[in-house]
Amino acid sequence: MKPGIQRVEALDAGRLVRVEWEDGSESRYPCVWLRDNCQCPRCFLRSAGARRLLFEDLDVNIAVKDVTLPDRKKISITWPDEHASEYEAEWLKKRCFSEEARAEMREDLFLPERQHWGSDLQLLKIPFEEIMFNDESAYKWLCTLKKVGIVLLTGAATRQGELVKLGHRIGFLRLTFYGPTWQVQDKADANNVAYTTGKLCFHTDYPVLQHPPGVQFLHCIKQTAAGGESEVVDGFHVANKLKKQNPQAYQILSSTAVDYTDVGVDYCDFAVQCKQRIIDVDSRGEAVRINYNNATRDTVFDIPAEKVRPFYAALKEFNDLLNSVEHKFTFKLKPGDVVTFDNWRVLHGRQSYQSGSEVTRHLEGAYVDWDVVMSRLRLLRKSVLNRD
Repeated sequence: MKPGIQRVEALDAGRLVRVEWEDGSESRYPCVWLRDNCQCPRCFLRSAGARRLLFEDLDVNIAVKDVTLPDRKKISITWPDEHASEYEAEWLKKRCFSEEARAEMREDLFLPERQHWGSDLQLLKIPFEEIMFNDESAYKWLCTLKKVGIVLLTGAATRQGELVKLGHRIGFLRLTFYGPTWQVQDKADANNVAYTTGKLCFHTDYPVLQHPPGVQFLHCIKQTAAGGESEVVDGFHVANKLKKQNPQAYQILSSTAVDYTDVGVDYCDFAVQCKQRIIDVDSRGEAVRINYNNATRDTVFDIPAEKVRPFYAALKEFNDLLNSVEHKFTFKLKPGDVVTFDNWRVLHGRQSYQSGSEVTRHLEGAYVDWDVVMSRLRLLRKSVLNRD
């Protein structure tokens, strides 16, 4: 049922508007915010969903001249310069400044819920063709990718190019120095440790970039008979364990800037340098991104000498937790499988396999940014759930 307004009044010398709703609740709106968000054609370009009002024309101390309730579905405000604004009840209700309403809006816009896991991961499997042509399946895929961090797509064609199609299904792929897609196989004079047959330790891809790719796709085109198993671990779950087990180690890893480097030639020549904290945290100290790749961690380490050993001790404890049996999940990709995972959260690795005279294992990889994924997720949710 759409909200209705019972009563409206100005408070605080006209600098605040109080709305009393028909259900008995109330909302309070600062007038500077109301004026800033006037929805009239002069102030708001509806075709772009963007504000036209210039900030320099906004009076931060503005107060209403008059506020009225023409009907239960909107309020009308007249400002001191006689400019008139109208605000729909439903629009206002969604933007209430109460903690409860703001939490609901955060959930609606960003889907922050996470489901942590260890070796008990129940890996969701969805046919590749389903997510390509069925919006409900694509919505389920991206919702699970956001909540759990990993989904396996099955039955893709065993040829290069399928990830380009997958990228188009969402929006577009992320171009990096290794190209729009890249081939993970044993290569002579490899320019990346992934292009060898050796074991790959748990890592996130590309912490050497200022903005590492948010989501990674790996498509199995050919698989070796022995070895080459994939391993994944929930970095946020492990970071939370570390925080409880050793808060000082967590503090070190979330505050120390680690140097990363990547120099070589692929899609083009490159010389990349970056500083990243192993555990990026938000304002509440909660992990929001893991930036850990031992292979590209630089020999340069820009911290005082006395802080080096404590850092290594903290990283060793984190690394041990990542590799504990209770936290890691092991599986073997079959030709046609596409594993899709959150590169900011899920660390991945690979067991070694035998090299041969010909390529025995071939994966194609690609990246997508979280902005692109979340955009498609919101659009799919709107069409699947018929939500505004």
